[in-house]
Amino acid sequence: MAYWGKREIHYHQFLKAGENTLNFKIATELFSFVRERGGYDVDDWLECYIARMLEPGWHRDTYVEEYHRAFFTRYANGKPPRKCGISDEHIGGLATVPALVAALEGSTREEILRTVKEHVGLTHSHGDVLRAAGTLTRLLLAIAEGEPLRDAMRREAGDWISGNKAESWREQPDEHVVGSRFSPACYISEAMPAALYLAWKYHDDFSAGITANAMVGGDSCHRGAVVGSLLGAAHFPAPYDFTA
Repeated sequence: MAYWGKREIHYHQFLKAGENTLNFKIATELFSFVRERGGYDVDDWLECYIARMLEPGWHRDTYVEEYHRAFFTRYANGKPPRKCGISDEHIGGLATVPALVAALEGSTREEILRTVKEHVGLTHSHGDVLRAAGTLTRLLLAIAEGEPLRDAMRREAGDWISGNKAESWREQPDEHVVGSRFSPACYISEAMPAALYLAWKYHDDFSAGITANAMVGGDSCHRGAVVGSLLGAAHFPAPYDFTA
């Protein structure tokens, strides 16, 4: 707490270049958890999450999002883990979604969508975050099945961003689109369409897309969960097995 919210102190000051932030450490933990157990169980995952967050030295990040702080405040007050989440409306709620979708390979589309919604709802019960999680999941699954990124976005993400508008903005500076048209901040209502715009514009250039996301600033880390996973799925396809 000595460094929390202080001016001139970087959010992630103790992390080395390239080291995962807290939310992405949780994402990698979630992937391993699901793969090792062969599936996702809410109560087992909550037990794992609590254990890791309370393990001294498990992470060195000084940026601990609101949902973590609220979860453990409620947990310390005796609430059961399933009741410790809040209606958080930040894009950080999507940080674990790509890892969970990847870990659930072999499950049906319906099972994956249901599990993602259940998982995200444990900490982010806000309707727009849950809707964004569903959109991201459907996009990742469509791309995994071979659908081009822009085609998938036109079909699955029209309630977040218009493909025609995104195309008309392509010649504008990124910092204008994500800075004036959309806020670069973390609130899902702005951050989700901003992330989708960057994925649209850079659909054919992974490196340029993730670089542009970093350069427009704001919550580039968690916005990058959307930009990076979509561009990664489109450019580095891996066989994905759906059961019936």
